[in-house]
Amino acid sequence: MNTTLSPLVHLIDDDAAVRDSLALLIGTVGLRVQTWADPQAFLAQFDRQGIGAIVLDVRMPGISGLAVLDTLVAQGVDQPVVMLTGHGTVEMCRRAFKAGAAEFLEKPVDDEALIEVLQNAVRQHVRSRERHQADRQARERYAQLSEREREVLGLIVSGLTNKEIGRVLAVSPRTVETHRANLFAKLGAESLAQLIRRYAALADEAS
Repeated sequence: MNTTLSPLVHLIDDDAAVRDSLALLIGTVGLRVQTWADPQAFLAQFDRQGIGAIVLDVRMPGISGLAVLDTLVAQGVDQPVVMLTGHGTVEMCRRAFKAGAAEFLEKPVDDEALIEVLQNAVRQHVRSRERHQADRQARERYAQLSEREREVLGLIVSGLTNKEIGRVLAVSPRTVETHRANLFAKLGAESLAQLIRRYAALADEAS
């Protein structure tokens, strides 16, 4: 199954009635839900590579939701976290946002507000993963360029023409054209604009 097409919401709350009602609600908009009564079990077992969001109760026995949030952030988990609390304070809210929470909602949760927050969180997570995937692919392709092709790329994104690049590198414009064609093919770029958008930052890093 393609996780991008089937996001999963992890719902962590020690109250069974809350878990059941929220899982039912979230499922009505086509999002899959996995419920957890024990935050420690969730931390040990959930799929960090999946697409989706995490709904986390602040007050739970054993470990608080804020401590779970701190652990997720420390582990580099990128799924957005929505905090729920029945006894919210301004300080708790501030701490949750400072720690990296995407949203902080008070119980009883407004159904429409929760659904809107989750749909936005999942959309943002999908876009974030797509950007990271594109960045990784760009770096892998860039790594395949020869030293001379990287030099040519750096000069292309600086705005130089083939003739000017030839003068800088002391080679003929025809040789520059060959390097240019090779690096366009290796990088999978179909236009100069696409080349600059995807690879200018990498060329700058290398210069």
